[in-house]
Amino acid sequence: MNVLVIGGAGYIGSHVCRMLLDAGYAVTVYDNLSSGCEENLFAEAALVRGDILDTHALSSVMTGGNFDALVHLAALKAAGESMIQPEKYSVNNIAGTINILNCAAAAGIGIVVFSSTAAVYGAPSYLPMDEKHPLNPENYYGFTKLEIERLLGWYDKLKGIRYAALRYFNAAGYDAEGRVRGLERNPANLLPIIMEVAAGTREKLEIFGDDWATPDGTCIRDYVHVTDLAWAHTLSIERLMGGGKSLTLNLGSETGISVKSMLETARRVTGKAIPAVTAPRRAGDPERVVASASKAKDKLGWKTKHSDVETLIDSTWRMYNGR
Repeated sequence: MNVLVIGGAGYIGSHVCRMLLDAGYAVTVYDNLSSGCEENLFAEAALVRGDILDTHALSSVMTGGNFDALVHLAALKAAGESMIQPEKYSVNNIAGTINILNCAAAAGIGIVVFSSTAAVYGAPSYLPMDEKHPLNPENYYGFTKLEIERLLGWYDKLKGIRYAALRYFNAAGYDAEGRVRGLERNPANLLPIIMEVAAGTREKLEIFGDDWATPDGTCIRDYVHVTDLAWAHTLSIERLMGGGKSLTLNLGSETGISVKSMLETARRVTGKAIPAVTAPRRAGDPERVVASASKAKDKLGWKTKHSDVETLIDSTWRMYNGR
């Protein structure tokens, strides 16, 4: 089977490529390397350097590649930036996806796995959050991902492109065998920030509020190991290749990890002091976010295998510590 991975040099994309290659798929990466890393490219996978806004390049790679499926991981993802520069996110995420879908339809590619997000839900109305949860994104990034999901629904109806929209919660960790080498650029998520403090490239961790109504007073989030995410992409392709209908799934661990728990475990695993200070709460931060992934278990046979807090931290520290 031949798969085109758009955004395959990025953090999640490179793990998806590794999983597909390990499963015996032929993989071609299409990436402009604006945020992806050349270190994350594998010799077994072909690389086409290009942008999703370049319809000629997209059309050329798709029509010439004889692809059975494509994975779309090329959306911009900085929630804060999306509120300041919505134009940028409109063009890249929405217009770029329209380009991908139009070129896929023209090339006869009938299977798409899309990297979506739990940001389509907004603040939790209830926990755990399942796929029936109200869709009310609170940032423009989440809105663009929801619009892409809606586009996928229409292209399924009108063009017969079947899809899996995978709503990630908090991706974390690294390949246990150290085969993905590139670190994320300008990380904004908790675990890589903790790792930067442990590695001495950042002064301290800011904990945004320690008076939440949680057991230790800090916010709780659902973290899922990136290798578990990558496995879900492979399972989705297999299901769709087998004739399965389009589906939208949550990918989460179904357990929450608090900020303090992540910090204390990181101190133990790394042996570093990891200075931290308490800062004011951030506007819009929910107190607790926990996923229900029962639909993914039912439809794909998927469950997390690497998403415990120790594995998340140990696999990430190996990268930041240069081991």
